[in-house]
Formats: sequence, C-alpha cells, structure tokens
Amino acid sequence: MLQNILLVVMILISVALTGVVLLQKSEGGALGMGGGPSGFMTARGAGNLLTVATWWLGAAFGICAIALTIVGNLDRSNASIIDADSVGSIAVDSQPAPSQQQAPAQQTPAQPAAPSLDDLEASLPTAGSPAPAPQQ
Repeated sequence: MLQNILLVVMILISVALTGVVLLQKSEGGALGMGGGPSGFMTARGAGNLLTVATWWLGAAFGICAIALTIVGNLDRSNASIIDADSVGSIAVDSQPAPSQQQAPAQQTPAQPAAPSLDDLEASLPTAGSPAPAPQQ
C-alpha cells in the first residue's frame, strides 16, 4: 500500500518537475551561444520562483526514490538466492526418496544390421530397364 502511494507521488513529482523545467527561460548558453550576466548563479537568477521550485521538486524526487527503494526492500526475505544451504535443501526436497525411485530396466541397445551387397544390387536399376520418368 505504501509502495503504491510513493509510486503515485513520484509520478506526480516527475510530471511537475518536467513542467517546471520546461517553463524556465532559456539561458542561451547552450552550444556556445553565450549568455549574459543574468545567468543561473546571479542573485536574480537564484531567487527566481521557477528555479527554487526546481530545486525543491528535485530534492523531493530524490527523497521519494530513496523511500521507494527502502519500502520495496522491506518485503524481501533475508535469504540469498544463491545461498548454498537453501539451494541444497530445495534440490533434496524436490527429488523423491531412494525407496520411491525405480531403477530403469536394463536394456541393451539394438545393433544396426550390416549392409549387404544383395540389398545394394536390389536397389540399383537394371541395365535393360529404362529409368523411371520423373513425377510432376
């Protein structure tokens, strides 16, 4: 429940932060275009309402991200997924007991028959008969 609330709050903060950043006036310093003395670090630029709102929303976004991570990890168990004891117990539990296992029947594989010349001669066409016409 708390994780869902934090997720909704984080989405709202993200949308608000995007809007505030897009509303700000361009400084003109991108790609070497140069900027005037009314840049970001002047008293006038730092006191701007949109700049202050951007800082607050950025801080809220960071805090919400950390809180969402903490809340998401509260429900996890302390066992590691590669813990040798738990993996071994799962593997042992999934196998049936030795008394329940049935030994496979001992069967010898069939030996292939050796080819003979009679089979080869029977499969070849005879010299007197015409070759069969191809089917269409």
